[in-house]
Amino acid sequence: MKPHLGRETRKDDLASRSQQRYPEPTVGALILNGRGEMLLVRSMKWGDRLTVAGGHVELGETLEAALKREIREEVGLEIRDLRLLMVQEAIFSRDFFRRRHFIFFDYVCRAASDRPKVDGVEIQSFLWVRPEKALKLRLEKFTRRMVRKYLSEANASEPGESLRPGGTSKPGR
Repeated sequence: MKPHLGRETRKDDLASRSQQRYPEPTVGALILNGRGEMLLVRSMKWGDRLTVAGGHVELGETLEAALKREIREEVGLEIRDLRLLMVQEAIFSRDFFRRRHFIFFDYVCRAASDRPKVDGVEIQSFLWVRPEKALKLRLEKFTRRMVRKYLSEANASEPGESLRPGGTSKPGR
């Protein structure tokens, strides 16, 4: 015999099912063009701050496949020379429009062209900017960390060792 569920119990059960139960893996990228500029996008989900294109990893999808798909969907670009830059956790960030726990797999990569086409849903607008100037803009905090990490690695590496602002990449990649 099943226990009787009162009205309050059913409401609580429904509310718990609508809540996120596990952290959500997502991918994003600092996308570089041939002039050494990076693509930043404006998203209402992040309080109208500048961020990077990216999104959710689907079940059965690799991180790199998810990144390529999300970039194609959101900004219409093909990307190459993907390199994992860092992993970040966003636990109930006040910057995001909804209470969520994300694990961000943040990449740096190159765009095959520099003509994005924003989807108008996830992304409202875009701009290409030199990485050094990006830190002067209104970035959400996770993107700000990505840009700082990218710049610190670019400044510390020898020419040609990583994806750098000047447009060089690791030999053989």
